[in-house]
Amino acid sequence: MKKRTIQESILIVAVLALGLSFGVAAQGIEPPQELVQYVRDAKKAGIKEDQIQKNALSAGWPEGMVKAVLQAADASSKDNSGDKSEPSAARTGTDTAGVQASFDVPAGPGAGSPQAGSSPPSTGDAAPGAPTPGTPAREAGKTPAAGTLPGAAKPEPDRGASDDYQIGAGDVLLVSVWKEPDASAAGLVVRNDGKITMPLLRDVVVAGLTLRQAEKLITEQLSKYLTAPPDVVVMATAINSQKIYMIGAVKHEGPMQLTFRMNVLQALSEAGGLTDYAKKKKIYVLRNEGGREFRLPFDYTAVLKGTHMELNIVLRPGDTIVVPH
Repeated sequence: MKKRTIQESILIVAVLALGLSFGVAAQGIEPPQELVQYVRDAKKAGIKEDQIQKNALSAGWPEGMVKAVLQAADASSKDNSGDKSEPSAARTGTDTAGVQASFDVPAGPGAGSPQAGSSPPSTGDAAPGAPTPGTPAREAGKTPAAGTLPGAAKPEPDRGASDDYQIGAGDVLLVSVWKEPDASAAGLVVRNDGKITMPLLRDVVVAGLTLRQAEKLITEQLSKYLTAPPDVVVMATAINSQKIYMIGAVKHEGPMQLTFRMNVLQALSEAGGLTDYAKKKKIYVLRNEGGREFRLPFDYTAVLKGTHMELNIVLRPGDTIVVPH
């Protein structure tokens, strides 16, 4: 049986005390250690409480127990506010938007696994949702496959860019490895040589890969150093490598991040549209290929009418859209 840390023990006692108001402790049910650990890890990662609660409820944990664990975690974090041994996302300034999907929520009591630290109830005295005798215990050292109820698909994390976005120099990445803080890292800037420097792995070439491909590569390399298969999520917290430029009679001139496949009409829309003085039939795209510059015409009026749609080309990084006055 896994030994509890002092912090986990204090948190469980606090949950039992707070659980009275939610009808949890009154039933003599000890909060499962897996749920306590999930809440602690998720709060350290900067995930909002409403999202933590939503994830836990989706996994099948009772609402009263989840609320009690959350309140106890708040009280515990206030008591330990002076501990800086493990910096939080808020303290380091890391953008953690969307990282909640990288944390698997342990399956709830209804998912067929016994609550940690509790013995199977006798027949006829089982609490609602508790496992019955004969339910196979989870194999040692293994976590729930998807962290959700049986048959439910694991939610896709928000990686900060589209699936076809390719990582480039200057981008800033966050690599989250579930339950492996020593292997996780934030604020990883992709250097001009296309590499990032990670704990355990040192230099990893990620330029030119999609975020999913980078996850697969890092997973394969980390598997050489970790006993359990790692669960890796790669997020783009800042995209600086792929830009296009808007010049002329548009409402918002200047550079624009090219984070997804965008055509000329979409780019003009992102720039706020044309001004009243724009020459709609004289718009063109400047593109550099192999050291040569090409001028690609775009007739705004014709494309809006649905004619000459071939002019509405997909933009590439470095393209400049010129809208004459």
